[in-house]
Amino acid sequence: MSAVSDVLPDDADLTLSEQDRRELVEWTIACAERMLPLFFDERPHDARPQDALDAARAFLRGEMSIDDVREKAFASHAAAREASDPSALAAARVCGQAAAVAHMAGHARQVPRYTAKAFPGDRARRDEELAWQRMRVPGRFDRYVYEGD
Repeated sequence: MSAVSDVLPDDADLTLSEQDRRELVEWTIACAERMLPLFFDERPHDARPQDALDAARAFLRGEMSIDDVREKAFASHAAAREASDPSALAAARVCGQAAAVAHMAGHARQVPRYTAKAFPGDRARRDEELAWQRMRVPGRFDRYVYEGD
């Protein structure tokens, strides 16, 4: 049985089983891929956010260690710090958080948070993206991601 069943885990519990993290990584990658164009609009030659998502996929295939994925997540956050556009910055953060879920499931909670920041002044687009994410989060993790803060 999974650590997340019908009951929300303790809010302080940011580490779920590897199986649970793998399921969340799949969701966070899907969310982050939709955000990447916002980053590439400003920094088309900076591959660090894409590299973070590729590392997360490699983790899912058993081809990369959690420590190596964490390094790629850190690099995506470094790319975010170098971005000047708020949308690009937020998109790189989403990618970094998505990859970091391989290490700590609680990072999944940051995906909607940074997604919301990616659309300053475009409430309709923000709401559309957040609704897309919410509709696709694995049902048993809905409360963990959206009410776990």
